[in-house]
Parts: sequence; C-alpha cells; structure tokens
Amino acid sequence: MSLVRFLARHGQAFAVADSRETPPELSTLQREYPQVSVHCGPLSAAQLSAAQVLYVSPGLALSTPALQAAIAQGVSISGDIDLFAQYARAPIVAITGSNAKSTVTTLVGQMFAAAGLKVAIGGNLGVPALDLLDDAVDVYVMELSSFQLETTTHLQARVAVCLNISEDHMDRYDDLQDYIAAKQRVFNAAQALVVNRDDLLSQPQQAHTSVISFGLSQPAAGEFGLREHQGETYLAYGNELLLAVSRLKVRGSHNYANALAALAIGASMALPMAAMLTALQAFAGLEHRCQWLRTRHGVDWYNDSKATNVGAALAAIEGLGADSSGKLVLIAGGDGKGADFSSLQAPVAQYCRAVIVLGRDAEQVAQALAAAVPIERVSSLTAAVQLAAQLAQAGDSVLLAPACASLDMFKSFEERGEKFAQALEELP
Repeated sequence: MSLVRFLARHGQAFAVADSRETPPELSTLQREYPQVSVHCGPLSAAQLSAAQVLYVSPGLALSTPALQAAIAQGVSISGDIDLFAQYARAPIVAITGSNAKSTVTTLVGQMFAAAGLKVAIGGNLGVPALDLLDDAVDVYVMELSSFQLETTTHLQARVAVCLNISEDHMDRYDDLQDYIAAKQRVFNAAQALVVNRDDLLSQPQQAHTSVISFGLSQPAAGEFGLREHQGETYLAYGNELLLAVSRLKVRGSHNYANALAALAIGASMALPMAAMLTALQAFAGLEHRCQWLRTRHGVDWYNDSKATNVGAALAAIEGLGADSSGKLVLIAGGDGKGADFSSLQAPVAQYCRAVIVLGRDAEQVAQALAAAVPIERVSSLTAAVQLAAQLAQAGDSVLLAPACASLDMFKSFEERGEKFAQALEELP
C-alpha cells in the first residue's frame, strides 16, 4: 500500500499483483484506487513479463518462478527501498544484521533527536520507507532486512552497518553465504562504514577509506569498545572513558554491543558525544527484545520474543547469563526456519538450569540441547510460564528467547511476547 500511494501520487501507470487470494488490504486498495488493476492468486508469468519494472515485496522470494520468468524477459526488479533512496534528499543511515537491528535503529534515531535534528526512522521497522519521504527531514535512519536489500541497488548510504551475522532464513536462502551476500549489499557505494570487529562474517569484503569499528574488546585509537576502570566497565572511545555500563537501563553484553554500535554510527555522522550519551542513558530498550517484565519471588522475567533466530537467542542467553548471579530457565521453540540449534548447546550448558520447549520444531531444539541441561516439553506458552515458575529458584531469571519464528502458534512475535507477559501476570 505504501508503494501504491507513492506511485499514484507520482502519476505512474501500474498494476498490483498479490500471490494471496484475499490479501488483508485488498478492500482498502479497491476503495481508494478503483482505477488500479489488481490480480490476486497465483502470479502470472505473462502478466509480470509485460511490465517494465517489478517492485517486489520483501515477503516474496526472487526465486518465485513467475518472477524468474519476468527477469528472463529482461524486466527490471526493484523494491521500495531502492525507490526511496532515489527520492530521499537527506542522508541515509542504513542498518542491517541478523539481530539487534530494531534496537540500534531506534537508539540511533533517538541520538539524532537528542542532537536537535529532525529524524525519520523506518524501513523494516515501523513506518514503510516511502511514507517517510519529507524534504524537511535532516536524516533518515533505516532498518533494512536481507529481503529488502536483495532488490536494492541504489542505496548509497551516508553510513552503513551490518551489525552481526548468524544463520537465519535458511528456508529462503541456498546457504549461509547466499544470506551473507544479501546482507553485504548494504555496503554498496556507502560513504562511511561501521564495522563489528568481533564478527568477521558481518564485515565488508572490500576495503574502504572511512571505517569506524565497535566491539566488546578494549578499543584502539579511533575505535569503540569496553574498558575496565576502578572495578567498573565503561563504554570507551580509544582511551577515553565515555559512560559506565551501570548507568545504562539495559543489561547484558549484547546491549553494550548495541550501545557501542550506535555510538560508532553517530560518530560517523559527527553527532555531539554529549547528545549521544544523553540518549543512551534514557534508552530503556524495546518491547519483546530482552525486555525485563518483573521480579517474582526473587526471579527476574525477560521477554525476548523477538529472538526469532539462533543468533538472537545466543546473544540473550550469553548477555543475561554473564550478567546474572543465578541460572536461566529458557523457553524456546516455534518455527525453526531450517536452522541448526547446536550452537546453543555450550551457552545453555553454562548458563541455564533447564530448557522448556514448545511449538512446531520443539523436538529439534530438544535434541540439540538434550546433552546440556534437563529438557521439559509443553504444548502452550501458558504451560511454559507455569512450569518455568516452578523450576526457577531465587536469583534466577526466566528468559523467553525462542530462537524460532512465531507463526506456527501466533500471529507475530509481538503477540507471542504479549501472551508471555499475560501468562506471567496470571500466575498466582
């Protein structure tokens, strides 16, 4: 609908095709744009091949036969991000990665706002890209998925970052290298790069003249990292101590990495350090992203429903586990998207008291972790919460970090997180 509004506003001749028989916005489209031709159901190769350009939804794989037939006929493939980049008059900060995109995008946006700039935030998060276009905007901060980047060739970001890489969407990509290649497109023709020095897979394969790195190690000159000083851990820039991590509202090493990434992005855009640190101290995290819910009988409960892949769950387990005096009771499972869960075994063995599994691929998760800790199987999230309350001891934390998508049992990761919080509130 964002594309429809944009193309209609610019007087373009276009038609709409949707692979679903009754897409959710069909009635809106027909009511507001009765002149637009709409085709619903299986995509027609002949119809698509008659177009000059196809703006493809990120939800549709480019390997779809009708799209491949159109490509073979010389039809151009593009997407809303490409179109946005061609019309945006302000600098674009482009943020991708397997995990923490939304957190870092939101945090960077708040840093720009704290510096007094008019910032527009969106893309894969919140507002669709084309709805953000406004000549009054000073800077665009964009979260971009690998699916969006597949159809993006004209991005030319002022600053680009791939925060991290872990196996995800293996039900759509041929292999991990195929997925990495899609993520790496964020760097194409970017003026400045921000690089995670702790994650080789996320780093650009071509040298660049303007690079700032972040990581959890002690930073060299011109880098962001962590330093110890008088028994406290600090966010640091080279030798300069910036802020004690104890003054952040978010916990865990993964959140410290997010803070450092945001600082590196802001520095690449010459933001005042004071404004960035003010925004950092005010940032309380996002819903469903390692979100602290409450303490009950000495046990902290965390909702990380957004941990829809193995890498995100790994970050949450290691981040909270290292920052907690007790053990974790992990709730995991759902639609595994063809992922390999074996990399969770070591951190689960180190930090977890037990793992509760549920959902379509619960047995795959259980088999991967069975040698690490006791595994409990349940059929609902409510049952998982009730069992977790019994298993957790004072000083422990219960962590919902599914390592899986939610669509086997829920409408979205948000609904899954809300049901988790509701089940927690309903405990006696």
